Amino acid sequence: MRSGLRRIGHGRFVGNGEERQRVQPAARVWLKPSVLWLLAAGTVGAALWLLMPSSEGNLAQNQPVKVALASVDPAPMVSASYFPPGEAAGLDRMKISSQTWRRGGLGSKALVTFTVRNDNDYAVKDVEIVCAFTRRNGSHLTDRSRVISDMVGIKSRKTFARIPIGFVNVNAEQAKCSLVTARRA
Repeated sequence: MRSGLRRIGHGRFVGNGEERQRVQPAARVWLKPSVLWLLAAGTVGAALWLLMPSSEGNLAQNQPVKVALASVDPAPMVSASYFPPGEAAGLDRMKISSQTWRRGGLGSKALVTFTVRNDNDYAVKDVEIVCAFTRRNGSHLTDRSRVISDMVGIKSRKTFARIPIGFVNVNAEQAKCSLVTARRA
């Protein structure tokens, strides 16, 4: 006589003629010793990496960067033929008359549009500008500089449109650009 139990594998019996597949507990499948060791090593490695001090060569993003703005003494009152080409130009008669900025490059780059006014008796080239970016409340975020190799003519002005200045912080809301140096053309 049969008792109605059948063996379905690994010594397990099922009664009343029902066949079921054996389901292993999740702990046996996922918590094998090799997987546990790998998980523990990854956790310890991540914790050690987070606790390591940052390298001294990198600056934290919340620390302001100090930029020294250099100004060149105005040229002495001598005829223009006295100065060889490529000499530093005086910034006292040059200024940025208008400026705007916007984001580009998926919002991470600053594109500055500005007009340089040259009231000197000579043309200038290699105009270097520095732009200071701030938050809405006026706190300083970062400074970026750029040298524009175009020439600005004698007693004229030139507009430079959408010049990429560099990467800026996501929180930057305002920018103020200044002239740093220029050379005689």
